[in-house]
Amino acid sequence: MKNLVSRFVKDESGATAIEYGLIAAGISIAIIGVVNGLGTTLSSKFNAISTSLK
Repeated sequence: MKNLVSRFVKDESGATAIEYGLIAAGISIAIIGVVNGLGTTLSSKFNAISTSLK
């Protein structure tokens, strides 16, 4: 039993997968923030153009 616990503590393969998952989540949040900001800016510009064309 002690050997099993020792191997489990030394195994880092799961930690690497979790780290990659956290990095992917951080990148996703950054992309969503940028797209959201650009969408708001583009929407206001298109509304201004539409208003000026009327």
